[in-house]
Amino acid sequence: MIRMIQAQKVAEALNLGEIDSGKGLNQELSLPRPGDTRWGYHYKTILNKKDEDIINAMTLGSLTKEKLQSLRNDGWENFLNRVISFCKNHEIEIPDINDYYVPPGRPRRLFQKVKNIHRFRVEMFLSVIDLQIQEFNNRFDEVNMELLICMACLNPTNSFAAFDQKKILRLAEFYPHDFTKVDLLELEFQLEMYIDDVRNDARFQQVKDLGGLSCMLVETSKDKTFPYVYLLLKLVLILPVATTSVERVFSGMSFVKSRLRNSMGDQLLNDSLVTFIEKDIFYMLVMKVYCVVFRI
Repeated sequence: MIRMIQAQKVAEALNLGEIDSGKGLNQELSLPRPGDTRWGYHYKTILNKKDEDIINAMTLGSLTKEKLQSLRNDGWENFLNRVISFCKNHEIEIPDINDYYVPPGRPRRLFQKVKNIHRFRVEMFLSVIDLQIQEFNNRFDEVNMELLICMACLNPTNSFAAFDQKKILRLAEFYPHDFTKVDLLELEFQLEMYIDDVRNDARFQQVKDLGGLSCMLVETSKDKTFPYVYLLLKLVLILPVATTSVERVFSGMSFVKSRLRNSMGDQLLNDSLVTFIEKDIFYMLVMKVYCVVFRI
């Protein structure tokens, strides 16, 4: 009913010219749930959202979590009054909040004997908010938010307006295997030269994203002038697709750990998965050994 009323209001506004229609404007769209290893869902989700820079997106995420927590702590009375007002306006029967909960159309024995206040407030209102807060915490924890904010400092738009040397150095600290303490000192020196160089180079003025920035660095040979900056940029670019390796592992596991091998230990399973997933690398190693042994 609510969707039909909203669709009617949108249609009337479109006919009167009060709102516009187009891609992403006043269209009925479903928002797919992003999955950790289903990148088609990520693609559809991105298509259905308006562009937001990372810093603003992280700020909105933090504010949303704060609002949800505030709603959980102090929002029940106001929410209950709004529900009661809605029911009165639409002539919906309002159950006594102090009576025991009676499941409509289902046997009472299937439900624990609780009062309506407990059923509606604890098992429904608080439970739903807790699920939403948990989902936000899983996807936007402090480490992920700091990582994304630091990534945004490499954004080349508006003449590298988001550039922040301290945050970029902090970003490099997330990769201790790629940046030693000596490398971080070299990166700091390169960043000082890098930002002045690219801001004064007209070829970088039209670059709008990190992918374009990496291509322009290669085209202008600045990837060799600033190798540590370029390395960090490559690490940032491959970060969003890192979880696709998880899908490869689980797909390979279904072949390696069959019913006949169901009792294998973790170490044997790990070794078997490595050789199965990275078969190209092992094939090259075997060929090299073969050539050395037979002197081909």
